[in-house]
Amino acid sequence: MAIQMAQVSIENIDDAKGLDSVMIVLKNISGVTAINLDPKHNVATVSYDDTDTSIHALTAAISMVDYVTQPFPIDSPQNPHHNDL
Repeated sequence: MAIQMAQVSIENIDDAKGLDSVMIVLKNISGVTAINLDPKHNVATVSYDDTDTSIHALTAAISMVDYVTQPFPIDSPQNPHHNDL
């Protein structure tokens, strides 16, 4: 068992629901021992046991949460900033 530390991008995941989702998916990966989200710098620092998981699993899990970054036309009702016009 070797504990590794990695920083992975959480760029464009900038609301509480998205950040909660990142925490949930990372916590559910076998081998993850600690998670520190830093939305100000757009990174998550993750400690993990490299015999149980890999950085590829971490990034794949985060990309599954990336619903927050789906592009919508600015005037689309699905756009979270639709009413900002």
